[in-house]
Amino acid sequence: MWNKVLDWFGFGSRGHSHDPHGHDHHGPHGHTHGVIDATIATTDRGIWAIKWSFVILAATAAMQIVVVAISGSVALLADTIHNVADATTAIPLWIAFVLARRKPTKTFTYGLGRVEDLAGIIIVMIILFSALVAGYQAINRLINPEPISHLGWLIAAGVIGFIGNEAVAVFRIRVGREINSAALIADGFHARADGLTSLAVVAGAIGVWLGFPIADPIVGLLITVAIFGIVWQSARSVLTRMLDGVEPGIVDEIEHAAAHVKGIEKVTEAKARWLGHKLHVDVAVVIDESVLLAEANLITSRLQGELFAHIPALAVATVRIVAPEPQGHHHAPDPFRVNGKLAQGILEIVDTADGERFRLRVSRHAEGLSAAVAIKRDAGFEQHALVPVAGNHHFLQSAEAPAEPHEFDAELVLSNASESERLAFKMLEPAGHHH
Repeated sequence: MWNKVLDWFGFGSRGHSHDPHGHDHHGPHGHTHGVIDATIATTDRGIWAIKWSFVILAATAAMQIVVVAISGSVALLADTIHNVADATTAIPLWIAFVLARRKPTKTFTYGLGRVEDLAGIIIVMIILFSALVAGYQAINRLINPEPISHLGWLIAAGVIGFIGNEAVAVFRIRVGREINSAALIADGFHARADGLTSLAVVAGAIGVWLGFPIADPIVGLLITVAIFGIVWQSARSVLTRMLDGVEPGIVDEIEHAAAHVKGIEKVTEAKARWLGHKLHVDVAVVIDESVLLAEANLITSRLQGELFAHIPALAVATVRIVAPEPQGHHHAPDPFRVNGKLAQGILEIVDTADGERFRLRVSRHAEGLSAAVAIKRDAGFEQHALVPVAGNHHFLQSAEAPAEPHEFDAELVLSNASESERLAFKMLEPAGHHH
């Protein structure tokens, strides 16, 4: 029995992960009461649920407004404002969908997704004004009591408010479970809790009937406090998005997606930002240095696929490959990009377990390629042959470290059985690290 009560309020065990690692692959959500979570907008079914929730709550509030006018109850006024506040959170989403269909322009290159944030701020201001009105009316009624009439209608309006919120709760929870949306399910349980504020109106009416007229304004004040809670949470959520803030779970989800892709050694940077109800992600990763360019492109494509699978609200995923951070105290010169007839790739000085070495990574090379570095020194040429590492002809390395300083003119000598070429290059010490 107790478990059923907990489940009714949303505290029971209602979620089931289908991932073998115990991870929900339907994306992170940072739902806040009073704000439509963007992940709900990723399916037509989710949008349909939000539309009908708006209709039900709007109809409930409309019926309550009539009773407010004839009864003079400030408790019912506060509850009506509460229901209107919940219903109007769908308006920014609707505005965003209308404007998001417009194509980007040279002025608005990302489209008009930010309009949703602007609409959200306007809605928060409207709810704040309504809460101030409700609070003023409740306090004024405590100071200057007025008789409450039509108690029967007042009780009926409270019950209607409860039924309307419960209908929305059942509807959202059912659809949320159909589309496996944790955010929509949470929205449903919030609506269920909101129904209790409507029952508080009934309690206030009963208190008035029993001879305690201040019961109505006291209930009105309590509901006003709940509305201020919505204002605070909504403002925090909208302002966070306007300042390019995201839920911390999104970054965790990006790193989790990268863990599914073979060849990625590390995620060095993960950025995300909301544009309306769509998410844009920028990820920098380190991959195995021996991987060829074509294979590296496949790895980034696989990561993009994993990101779209993990984050339903994702619209754009940019993946960048970056060099690993230098080890120890070494400050290497900028690498030399090789673009010759016999080979293409990158030549650099790197730290290895045996010390500093020349390393040539080639993405394309001629058959039977041989490579060497000839450094011009005052005393003559310093020669370093580059040989394949572990038999990998796309990964060549010198057996000895280049002499200090690492600032010199040099040539990369490439040859095979039929031809040869010499590619001149210069290496400079980074600023502040000259010997």
